[in-house]
Amino acid sequence: MEAEATLGKVLVDLGANSYSIQIGAAGIDQLGQELSKLGFGLGCRILVVSQPAVADFYGEQLLKSLNSEGFLAELMLLPSGEDQKTLGSITEIHNKAYQYQLERSSLIVALGGGVIGDMAGFAAATWLRGIAVVQVPTTLLAMVDAAIGGKTGVNHPGGKNLIGAFHQPKLVLIDPNTLRTLPEREVRAGLAEVIKYGVIGDPVLFEALEQHQDLADLDAIGENLLLLILKRSASAKARVVAADEREGNLRAILNYGHTLGHVVETLTGYEKFLHGEAVALGMLAAGELSLQLDLWTASDQERQRSLIERCGLPLQAPRFDNEDVRNCLLRDKKVSAGRVRFVLPNSIGAVEIRNDVPLEMALMALQSISS
Repeated sequence: MEAEATLGKVLVDLGANSYSIQIGAAGIDQLGQELSKLGFGLGCRILVVSQPAVADFYGEQLLKSLNSEGFLAELMLLPSGEDQKTLGSITEIHNKAYQYQLERSSLIVALGGGVIGDMAGFAAATWLRGIAVVQVPTTLLAMVDAAIGGKTGVNHPGGKNLIGAFHQPKLVLIDPNTLRTLPEREVRAGLAEVIKYGVIGDPVLFEALEQHQDLADLDAIGENLLLLILKRSASAKARVVAADEREGNLRAILNYGHTLGHVVETLTGYEKFLHGEAVALGMLAAGELSLQLDLWTASDQERQRSLIERCGLPLQAPRFDNEDVRNCLLRDKKVSAGRVRFVLPNSIGAVEIRNDVPLEMALMALQSISS
């Protein structure tokens, strides 16, 4: 499937740090021109960070776009996988930045999914105390979530994304055509984040997804719904980030499904589930927690469960030792004064942030979806 329509721009309004999310076909071919418009000059050194499975399809295309505008671009590849999201990988990017003589006027381009985007962004944030980064996401999950908002970082053995920095990109360029080479499982994983946006504040998007009985691949989703997904998700993320850039309060709603989802990822060694799959399980568990607290109805939970199922996402987590889950939760980066912060749904389209939930209830919620 090839997306022909150009949806234009979504602004992330952060004052002096504002940037646009550009959504449209053939976007990769236009990256060089867009960077020229942003003021990057002739001879600017650009390090493109990617992974083999992505670079095989789009690496040369992107380099051609950059070099045709007079930039000096070089491509470096890192192995794929969440287990690569370490300080060791950041050192590799820094070593390449040193070898390629990246200056403060240089920039790093992240070409790939959320893992590449997080690492390239963090490397940019920490090279010469911060150089520019541009995000070119090639997975659905990165397009609708990870590439937007400036969260960068890597994992620590004790938990996910414990090491990182806020570093906003200069541009997010979304080319829907790159999804044509994305494995179906990755597409489904990205839909978990789309469902998240529906639950936390966009019932129209949620209902649009509900109208499709089969959402397990791009052909089933269709071009029109895909473009709606990309624009509404980007707009939702942009609004929240603009209101709360550094997650002081409101932005925490974007963590819906992530607190318990990160437990699933961490305790399975990042090997059994993709990030979006773990988020889907986290949303189911959060929904069960809301049922326990009488925050929403069994009907709402069934609507969420049914949509997750239609997207081909997992419905059951492994059974974990309660003490391991408890320790994992207490090491979450969102813990404050020893209290775990949960984002819990009130209805389809509204959530609340709670830090008074007994951990035993959270353990029971996760057990309720475990096999």
